[in-house]
Amino acid sequence: MTINLINTLAQPLKAASQFVAHKENASGLSTSRFIQDTATCLVPKAVFSRSKADLAENSFLELSESALVYFAPAFIGEKIARKIYSKNLSDEAKKLIAKSGADLLKEKNALNKTVLPAKAAIALSALFIPLTEFTLNYFKNLMTLKVFKKGDFNNIANLENSKEDKNFQKQVEKSAYKNISKAASIFLAATALGGLISKKGASSQALQHISEAIVAPGTKFFRNNHKAANFFNKYFSLDFASENGKLVLSKGQLTSAVVIGGAGYFGAAKDRGRQNFLETLFRFPLVGFYIITGSDLFEKGFKKLLLKTGKCKETIDKNLQTPSFEKLEEIAKSLAQKNRTTVEKEFQKLAKQKVLISGVPFLFSIGFMGFFVAGISNLFTKYRYNQEKKNTLYTNQFTIKSNTQNETFKTFFS
Repeated sequence: MTINLINTLAQPLKAASQFVAHKENASGLSTSRFIQDTATCLVPKAVFSRSKADLAENSFLELSESALVYFAPAFIGEKIARKIYSKNLSDEAKKLIAKSGADLLKEKNALNKTVLPAKAAIALSALFIPLTEFTLNYFKNLMTLKVFKKGDFNNIANLENSKEDKNFQKQVEKSAYKNISKAASIFLAATALGGLISKKGASSQALQHISEAIVAPGTKFFRNNHKAANFFNKYFSLDFASENGKLVLSKGQLTSAVVIGGAGYFGAAKDRGRQNFLETLFRFPLVGFYIITGSDLFEKGFKKLLLKTGKCKETIDKNLQTPSFEKLEEIAKSLAQKNRTTVEKEFQKLAKQKVLISGVPFLFSIGFMGFFVAGISNLFTKYRYNQEKKNTLYTNQFTIKSNTQNETFKTFFS
């Protein structure tokens, strides 16, 4: 029925409602975030690409990064790690795998001794995502070296067109292989720890403590501070989130991907020159913060503003929650009966509110965090490069002039 009601809307409200409904019905945080972050990051970078190499790099990095972060967790956690590490658990314990570690600790469940180690082992397997994301930037450097024969960022960003230094390229290549190997070693160590925890965790007090710290660091270390516990559980737990009993991407895993992946961003950028590092230093903190929590903060702030101005009262409750399109149908029927109007008319009014609430934060993410940050970042890079060239030229001219004056002085008094 809701689909039929959406079809009664006029364009472009119909198209906007269908888009919001699609995001809403998507599989959890993963699909909607993949769409949003790809649109936010890739499209603006493609528009502002400075060369074929720059476009290829951004396309490779953004698509592979988004696919990795938003789809790999459910596959690795639900399809692989859960089957491996919970196969020896009782049927009752298996049902608790999808429950958050924080809830299990609060309830002091009798099955914690077996469930928490299994959850910790599953959570450690998810380190594959941030560690692989860390390597993506080095794979990107290798791709550009192999395909475009470029290692100097100044040439890649079309700031200049100078001859590539072969020794410099070898340094970039060597660093890439070194860091990729380092990430692989860390993941193997994490996998080994996960295996140990899964096998011995139920009988080891030390491994129990480690398991608790992995899946519920806030509850483990801040038992007497509710706010701190919730914060650390939300943003620093490696535990999976649950959707209909299935393991999916959590906020903590998203944070780990941004933080560990950020180390790869900065390291790979530093390898290719000062301008690449400074551009990353300007852009990444803004985008990283927005990905982790900025979008939520903006959306909450926007909802509060709407309520304060008396807007969207039917579609925003006191907890700043908005009903789904499925729920809007019920609300529309109730309002139609109350106001003696048609369901279609009330649904249209509610749909406008729903699109406004969801659309403005989405457009902000594309407009500001996407196009504005990408455009300004490129302009700042070009400006810094030109300023450094001018300063270098001025310094060289001053040095030559000083040397000439010194030679003239020496000649005059000789």
